[in-house]
Amino acid sequence: MAARVISRSVRVFSLSQRGLRDLPGFQNFPAFQKLPFSSTEQRRSLSSYLVTPAELAEALKKSPPSPISPEPRVIPLCAAWFLPNDERKGIDVFRETRIPKARFFDLDKVIDKRSPYPHMLPTPERFAEAMSSLGIRKEDTVVVYDSKEVGIFSAPRVGWTLQVFGHPKVHVLNNFRLWVEEGHPTESGELYNVECNAYPIPKIDEGRIASYEQVRDVALDHNKEGAEGVQILDARPNGRFTGKDPEPREGLSSGHMPGSINIPFSAVLDPKTKAFLPKEQLVKLFKEKGVDPSKPIISTCGTGVTAVVIDTALEEAGYGSPETRRVYDGSWTEWAQRVSLSDSLIRKDE
Repeated sequence: MAARVISRSVRVFSLSQRGLRDLPGFQNFPAFQKLPFSSTEQRRSLSSYLVTPAELAEALKKSPPSPISPEPRVIPLCAAWFLPNDERKGIDVFRETRIPKARFFDLDKVIDKRSPYPHMLPTPERFAEAMSSLGIRKEDTVVVYDSKEVGIFSAPRVGWTLQVFGHPKVHVLNNFRLWVEEGHPTESGELYNVECNAYPIPKIDEGRIASYEQVRDVALDHNKEGAEGVQILDARPNGRFTGKDPEPREGLSSGHMPGSINIPFSAVLDPKTKAFLPKEQLVKLFKEKGVDPSKPIISTCGTGVTAVVIDTALEEAGYGSPETRRVYDGSWTEWAQRVSLSDSLIRKDE
């Protein structure tokens, strides 16, 4: 069934277009404004972290992202992003086809701009500014989705980012390709304005993040007696993991960390729909790869984006919990630039 397309020549507010602090009346907002929760909010909650197109379509009918509604809303949030060696741009595919009234989260802009590494988590202030400019309230349910071209790729990273900063209700659409194929409505056109609000500055959940120092300690302890047995799962394609293929970032060595397990993120997705595999298939895959659900897990990739695809699949499979799983934020881009050659912490298969 072909999707119903609504073409619009409107403008969505983008963080890159205008700073929150430049908005009229921003200074009148309290720094930690809180809106009351609706008594109907619980009834409108989605059942699981991964949401089917049909579930999202029904939720949007009940709680549309209306700028005038005082009730908590369901906000579709497009997180489309492509690798730097890809000519496509997330904002372009957002303009081409999107869920009606969706907002666009720019993964290249909502970052720690002080860091030399791409996609490092932003500061709490930067995150709050981004959410405010997108018109997202703390009480809203946010459903993050990817482009129809890739199915699942960067949306889990943005969903994880919202979780790290304590947004209460976050989900990932599984997935937009199926949304289009099943005939749910879409729209296209230029960006449109949204009503901005003061999003409270959050605290960051450090327990979900693995630092370079923590990952280095795990790699140095590999095969040593008394090591804690932390498992490192690498979501990059096998050629980059083994060192046979180059990294997409020029001048960066490929290879892998000592003791790490390669699970390319594509392995946890259906090859046709690019949606997450069912739970039983994910469990089978992780068992075959030798992943122990009773031991801590750190997920990594190139820049910390597809690592969260693996982390989400682990959650779906029931492997560990947010207390025992972390994502290496800097991932291979930081690792390959910081490790010392004398430590032999970059391994390549012969």
